[in-house]
Amino acid sequence: MTNSLLRIPNTRTALAVRDMLSFRHRAALAPLVAALLLAAGMLLRISPVLAEEPNAPATPAVSAAAMQVNINTADAQTLAANLKGVGESRAAEIVRYREAYGPFSSAEELVEVKGIGSSTLDMNRDVITLE
Repeated sequence: MTNSLLRIPNTRTALAVRDMLSFRHRAALAPLVAALLLAAGMLLRISPVLAEEPNAPATPAVSAAAMQVNINTADAQTLAANLKGVGESRAAEIVRYREAYGPFSSAEELVEVKGIGSSTLDMNRDVITLE
């Protein structure tokens, strides 16, 4: 154990750790490690902007170069994916408000939407467009 990076006194625990990390037990741990890596990969989300193919044309709602969101044309999924603090339900409220009252005339009008406050607007002001 003196060459080990892990310094544990020579006890049963240290011997058990050494045995678990030894070459002969790594094969038994491989399925567990593979399952953990798979589960961790499922928890990660790829940004829709990054997932686009490089040669695919940009959608009118999201500009891939600037990562901006047009709140007058974007669907609920695009709004939820690209606006901080806006989930699926708030994004649906934005779309409902837009359908009921027409297009937004300014970004500040977003605070009229149920569940959208000035702090959410401030977090997203740099990515919101109206064109």
